[in-house]
Amino acid sequence: MLLFNFISQAQQFRPNTEIGLLLGASYYLGDLNTNHFNQPSPATGLIIRQNIDRRFVYKAEALYLNVRSDDQNPFNIRKQLDTTITGIHFKSHIFELSGLLEFNFLPYQPGNPLHTWTPFIYTGISLFHFNPKAENRTGEWVDLQSIGPEGVGTEGQGTNNWPSRRKYSLIQLAIPMGGGVKIAINESFNIMLEYGIRKTFTDYLDDVSTTFVGGPHGTNTYDDLMGQEAQELSDPYNLHKSGEQRGDPDKKDWYSFAGITLSFKLQKASNCPPY
Repeated sequence: MLLFNFISQAQQFRPNTEIGLLLGASYYLGDLNTNHFNQPSPATGLIIRQNIDRRFVYKAEALYLNVRSDDQNPFNIRKQLDTTITGIHFKSHIFELSGLLEFNFLPYQPGNPLHTWTPFIYTGISLFHFNPKAENRTGEWVDLQSIGPEGVGTEGQGTNNWPSRRKYSLIQLAIPMGGGVKIAINESFNIMLEYGIRKTFTDYLDDVSTTFVGGPHGTNTYDDLMGQEAQELSDPYNLHKSGEQRGDPDKKDWYSFAGITLSFKLQKASNCPPY
């Protein structure tokens, strides 16, 4: 009877809450980089999980990611198109908040020796903030979305010559997708190996999307609102004419991360009196 009672309790599942810390690396895919895991940067995050049953989990994430790329790296779109290297580069912090639904392929229940590991996948919705920066000639990293005293963009946004080009928002939505493997070390402690990728709806994660707006030596056609710094960061080597390809507006940018999560179950306070 005691053995039967122990087995019955082990098989019961009680909804519970976990809190976890994610550590890993992040990168981006876009006009300046088309290769996965190229130029990774540190990433971290805080995760709260509500285990509904052995299969489904509600999850909330707050992530801090870093992405960067340089046109002179060997995996950029211009080398694939056999065009000149431009010297365009960027880096950006990404702050993300996500609501996710996670599915376990196998029944999972820490503390139950029958269900100690499982592969999983997830999706949901993400809200993120980014702000691409580039290094100017003095070594200062400056914001690219609103550069210079007039606060214009590097592709003519906010200028008279390009009225159809508006400034992109630094707050965007994304569709998160990912998966991994979770392992129960004991009843309260889990380790998860995870890879996630975000489909964004912007092509300006790297501040590169459409065409050049100026011209090389002696043929300058930049708008008067674009100061010297904006012109230099728009076309650092001053080689391209107005209208030449700078990016591909038909392909939106992505960002991704891989890491390990250490997750701990929050214990409910006991209702038993202290005697």
